[in-house]
Amino acid sequence: MTLAAHISSAPAAPSARTRRRDPALTEIARKVETGERLTAADGAVLFATPDIHEVCRLADMVRRRLHDDAVFYNINRHLNYSNICALSCKFCAFHRKKDQDGAYEHNLDDIRAEARKARESGATEMHIVGGLHPWLPFSYYTDMLRAIGEEAPQIHIKAFTAVEIVHLQRISKRGGDGYEGVLAVLRDLIAAGLGSLPGGGAEVFDDRVHDEAFKGKIRSDQWLDVHRAAHELGINSNATMLYGHIEERSERLHHMELLRLQQDHTLSAWADAQGIAKDANGAVVLTGPAANYPHERLPMPGSRGLKTGYFQTIIPLPFFPNASELEYLPGPTGLENLRTLAIARLMLDNFPHVKAFWIMQTLPMAQLELQAGADDIDGTVVWYDITKAVGEGNHQET
Repeated sequence: MTLAAHISSAPAAPSARTRRRDPALTEIARKVETGERLTAADGAVLFATPDIHEVCRLADMVRRRLHDDAVFYNINRHLNYSNICALSCKFCAFHRKKDQDGAYEHNLDDIRAEARKARESGATEMHIVGGLHPWLPFSYYTDMLRAIGEEAPQIHIKAFTAVEIVHLQRISKRGGDGYEGVLAVLRDLIAAGLGSLPGGGAEVFDDRVHDEAFKGKIRSDQWLDVHRAAHELGINSNATMLYGHIEERSERLHHMELLRLQQDHTLSAWADAQGIAKDANGAVVLTGPAANYPHERLPMPGSRGLKTGYFQTIIPLPFFPNASELEYLPGPTGLENLRTLAIARLMLDNFPHVKAFWIMQTLPMAQLELQAGADDIDGTVVWYDITKAVGEGNHQET
């Protein structure tokens, strides 16, 4: 996120005093207003209440506490280097096998050309993800990063989901299995130019959902370990949640709780240095009233006490069933998208940003979500092959 727009002209959310509030939300509203952490039971109430206006009002209050009327975006370019993948996740319409119609892989000349386009368009970031290619060597990935750095040295490279990092650890055999191997791979990638990790591959942190919808992918503990390793090495990362398929709302809340707990541990020393009080469970809440933060409210590069990277953004991603093995499912409604993003803002009280990824939310929905907790809409994107909303274009160049 490198640029900010402002939405001060947008109408404020309706005041709770001008209409009747669902009584079930009274205690939740008190917690949000005073900066007390919400529980999973509170999250269940937020999902169940018919008062979506109050849910959005509370989420909007939190985002304005954090960012006032600023909205973040960047001039970026997405690069999907290959859709060839060893996995066959049921929800994925992106993956192909090597000889399947539509399969592709970009060589380094292609990647250099994309980097030049990004540089010439004024991009500040390249966002790079792809399938788990069974045959590309580890050197392909480090050479890719170096090639981009040579063609566009000013561009920040955000690349490779946690799933890809574990795949690279396996094919490279660096550092052995487990956490040390992940650290070794990340060190090599950082040396080649990696600047941060995207948040993909998280899906929903639940074993039932994992085994039914994406069994071959890494489980939640491995995903979280990759991001912990990235933070330990000083780079920031992001987190996604793919919802609206076979998961239950309670499983979405569990996903948020696991992310929140890891961020608590990551930011603990920074919060102590900033004089931010933690509760008995060590919760680091960033969304309370200004008086709770004697110095800095949000972690920033160079902040006193901040010695690691951290999760910057949560990105709730609605599931699109088209052309997947789960295409018999309806996918989430617009109202469910709005509610889920607002609840993510309220539950993930230690995440600085919430992104309404316009490619998957659609631009009109992303605009609405800016008044329901979102403060980031991603960027220019230009070319995106993984998924899209029905009827929405995701290729802005020919």
